[in-house]
This record gives sequence, C-alpha cells and structure tokens, in this order.
Amino acid sequence: MSASPPPHTRRAPRPLPVLAWLLLLAVGWLGLVATLGAADPAPAAAPRIAVQLTIDGPIGPASADYVVRGLARAQQRGATAVVLRIDTPGGLDTSMREIVRALLASPLPVLTHIAPSGARGASAGTFIVYASHVAAMAPGTSIGAAAPVQVGGGGGLPLPGRPADAPSAPTAPPSPVGAPVTVAPPVATPDHPAEPVRPAPARRDAREAKVVEDAVAYIRSLAELRGRNAGWAERAVREAASVSAEQALALNVIDFIAADTADLLAQAHGREVRVGEARVVLETRGLAVEALEPDWRTRLLAVITNPNVALILLMVGVYGLLFEFMNPGALLPGTVGAISLLLGLYALAVLPVSQVGAALLLLGMVLMLAEAFTPSVGVLGIGGLVAFVFGATMLIDADVPGYGVSLPLILGIALASLALSLLIARLALSSHRHRVVTGTQALIGDTAQVLDWSGSTGHVLASGERWQASGETDLQTGQQVRVVEIRGLRLQVAAQTPTVPPTVPGPTGLESKPDPTRSPP
Repeated sequence: MSASPPPHTRRAPRPLPVLAWLLLLAVGWLGLVATLGAADPAPAAAPRIAVQLTIDGPIGPASADYVVRGLARAQQRGATAVVLRIDTPGGLDTSMREIVRALLASPLPVLTHIAPSGARGASAGTFIVYASHVAAMAPGTSIGAAAPVQVGGGGGLPLPGRPADAPSAPTAPPSPVGAPVTVAPPVATPDHPAEPVRPAPARRDAREAKVVEDAVAYIRSLAELRGRNAGWAERAVREAASVSAEQALALNVIDFIAADTADLLAQAHGREVRVGEARVVLETRGLAVEALEPDWRTRLLAVITNPNVALILLMVGVYGLLFEFMNPGALLPGTVGAISLLLGLYALAVLPVSQVGAALLLLGMVLMLAEAFTPSVGVLGIGGLVAFVFGATMLIDADVPGYGVSLPLILGIALASLALSLLIARLALSSHRHRVVTGTQALIGDTAQVLDWSGSTGHVLASGERWQASGETDLQTGQQVRVVEIRGLRLQVAAQTPTVPPTVPGPTGLESKPDPTRSPP
C-alpha cells in the first residue's frame, strides 16, 4: 500500500525577480545621496537680480502697502538690491512715514531713482529719496517742495517769525514782534555749497509751526543718517524749495544722475552704503531687473482710498440701506449698501479726514433723508444739500496732492440726492391723497350687504367676509350699506344715499328733469 502525500505541502520560496532587487538598490542609493546632501549641502549660486518697484502718482495707503510688501517679496526672492522708481507730486504724511520706516529697516539696499525724464520727487517723495541708501535722478527731473500741509486748515495761536526758520547758525537775541528779521548767511563747505538766503515768514500759526518743526527734524535726521545735505532739506520743508537734477547733484542731495535703470545699477556698483548696522559694498553691475507690479490687493486698495470713490461708496451705502428699510426683504439694496458703506468707512479710516467736514457731511445726509420721511416743503432738503456740499469740500484737504475731492462730483451727488429726496417726498404725499387699498382700513367707504339686523346691530358681508356691524335702526336684510368706520372688530355702517340725477334749467328758467328718452345732441 503506497503512502499518501501529506495534506498540506509547502512550496519552496521563489527568488525575488531581478527587477525587484534593482528597485531596492536604487531606493537605497537615493536615500544615501539625500542624507549626504543634507549633511553637507553644496553652496548655491547667489541670485543676481534686482527687484524694481514703481510709484507713479500720489503716495497713499496703497503705495505704502505696495512698497512694504514689495520689499518683503524681494527678500524672499533672494534679490541683491531693490530699485525704487518714483514719480510723485507727494501724498499723505502717514503713508510716507510708513515707506520711510520700511526703507530704513530693509535688509536689502534700496536704490531710489526719480525717473523718467520729466518726473518729480516732490513733497513726500523728497523724504523717501533722503531715506534711501542710494539716491539718483534722471536728467530733466526735479526734487523738493516738501513743505507739509495741514488737514483742516489753521486756527491755532499765532507765533512771531524767528530766525530759526533758516538753517541754524549762532543766533542773535529774538527780535520784537513785527520787527524786521535778519538771517546770517550760511557758511559754505565743500559738501554743502552756499545757498541764497530767503527771508523767513513773518508770522506762523501754532499748529503749522508744530507740523513744520516735526517735518524739519525728521528730514534732517534722514539727511544725517545718509550723509546728505541737511541744510537744503530744511529749506525744502520750510520754504518749499525745489531744484533740478543737476542742482541736486551739486548740493549733495543725490549721489549721481542716471538716465535709466541700467545706468543706475552701473553707477551704484562699488559704492559703500550702510544697511542696518553693517557697511555693504554694492555689487549691482549686470544685475537682471525684475519688475514687481502691484497685485489685485494693491489696485483695489488704491481705488477704495481715492477720496472721490470713498464719497461715492458712502452715498451708495446710505441709499442702499434706505431702500432696504423702505422695502424690507428686497435684499439686494441692503447687501450692496452694507458692503459699500463698510468700504467707504474703511477708506475714511485710512485717509486724513477733517472732523468738521465729516460732521457736516453726516448732518447733510441725515437732513436729506429726513426730508424724504417728513416733508418740510424743502427746508430740510435744502439745508441738507448745503451741509453736504460744505462737508464734502472740507472732508479731505485739497492741498494734499492727489487727494482732493472733485467739486463737480460733490455737486452731482448733492443734486442727485436732493432730487431723490424730493421724489420720495412727492410719492409720500401722493400716497396720502389716495385711499388705502390694503388692510382693514381699505373697507372704509366700501359697500356691504346686510345679512341680518336687529335694532341697531347685526351682521354684514363686506369684501367677502362676515362682520359684526352697528348703525341705523331701520336697516333691512339684503340692503346695501356703506362702511363709514371701523371700531375694533365691528363695522359702523350707514344706509346708501340714493343717487339723484342732475337737473338742468328749462326754457323758462325753471329747473326741469332730463328726458331719459331723448338722446343728447
């Protein structure tokens, strides 16, 4: 008898295919290479790019956001330097100081270039140039006119004129108020050529004096930090002095004149500048220039912070909410109005707004809305129009370059608001002249039919509904009556007055009834 095979037999293990062994070896080799590379990384080639930022127009919150974020992105991209190309008439003091702080804290050297030919670096642009590591101008450009403007106008205490309005030197005792003021001529040095002396203003507002002195101290500190002409910088603030590119180079306001960005990088090569606490020798020759354009956020911020757009957003917001309150459930006017109002308020939060102007603007809007709800024969509407025009005019100082509110826009919005208020008032008055057609009040004046009557009370059928009623004592079932009043859930009715046909005078002067069988001529 032959032996039967065991019930469970094991097969011999098959060797791994050659392809699997090769795959394991490849994975192990890659892991070894990665480990060695992480332990001793090979030095990467230093990037050779210069990021270019461009300010073209008034300096405001959008410009400050663009420069601050642009410097951070340039550092992330490993740029060697940053080129800041500007052409500006000036702008807001808060935005200018934000840009200056970013330039002073930048770990990358910033080369500011007023370009192209015909451009200017006025007002706030002068401070930015003085804060830069390297300052240059294109031929045919100008710089200066850095006198600060004050939002809201004057109104402070007067101060007498004084010699300190000119670059400081050993001063004489102060002159009496109203006496002629003499200024000692400044001493000429190789780095600071002599400049013509101009008389100082005779009197100055206390508020203006504080603003000017603060701006002078600020720009002098920047000039001393970068080794530039502090005397001319003070003149640019006190006297709104302005010079051309050639004059700026002679006065040590800028470092050199460059026709374009390539020329700027070539002339800046080899210069030693102070970046933070370290002295750095610039190696900018041959750098590839990478322009960094404003993104959607910067463009949106630039549109919103335009004073004209902010004013429009405020009006759209107010009237959107007004229409939503007048027509609850419409949703669209309320949604658009809420978004517009929030954007407009955000713009006012970042712009230099006059408190008096904002108060007048708000008063004008309230008065025009009040005219719509409580017609006052135009008194509130006209008063609101006047307050709105003055408030919008004073809302933002028109002296700040690029941040004035357009007068035609103010008048257009005011007239449109007044017309809308008068239209709403007219519709409200016309609605009072028409009888009510909805609700229980619509029953007044309607005809009803008596269902049952006993004494002076009973039930009537009015508008398809059974109502308790009270009225005259001689009403009969089925009689037509008229609703004269509603008292709670009871109607006050009266018998219908029969219609009497009109009478016409007869041929003898007596009244005669019209002949129903005779057709009119």
